[in-house]
Amino acid sequence: MSNMNQAMIEKYRSNFLKEVEANVEEGEWVKMCMQCGVCSGSCPLGPHWAHPPQEIFMMIRAGKREEVLSSDSMWMCTSCYNCIARCPRGLPITHIMHGLAVYAKRLGLVPKKQPTAEFGDIFWKSLASNGRVNELKIGLGLYFKDGFGQGVKNAMAKKDLGLAMQKTQRMNPMEFFGGHKLKDLSGFQRMLQKAQEFEEQQLVNVGGKEA
Repeated sequence: MSNMNQAMIEKYRSNFLKEVEANVEEGEWVKMCMQCGVCSGSCPLGPHWAHPPQEIFMMIRAGKREEVLSSDSMWMCTSCYNCIARCPRGLPITHIMHGLAVYAKRLGLVPKKQPTAEFGDIFWKSLASNGRVNELKIGLGLYFKDGFGQGVKNAMAKKDLGLAMQKTQRMNPMEFFGGHKLKDLSGFQRMLQKAQEFEEQQLVNVGGKEA
């Protein structure tokens, strides 16, 4: 269990709804859900969710902290925004689900081998180190994340896609040796560092107000 996760457990005790309201993007809207189920019925991935949005919100209000934060559900959201467009109360459901995913990651509670989280990590590392996305290295990172043998199988299965990307100049084999980078990479990385410091300060401010 991470130190931050333990700290949040001790701080909020049995009030998981309050924890979500304070630490999750748009979390204050959770209590407004009236459990109509329109969000779940509108979601193109609805049948594949372990817990659809309105069920996640009910679980939050019921204090099922571990079940929610260790769930795969919020990582299933594709940001189609059907749920927001059709919610009779106008809840920002997409933002809440992404906010829960971010909070779970911050606490170290992401399910192991969660594909969306793994892709996000690989994508972010490429962007943060280059200032641009290196499609070749992202692809290789995804294909070989489960070992060399599986990586070869994945690469062969997607060879037509790779050749098509190379043909349209969306992927260059030479990018394996470095690739194109942002001209002012140091300035970009300072900006990211500043944004991270700002986010961390926001968390401190929220904690101070609630103390």
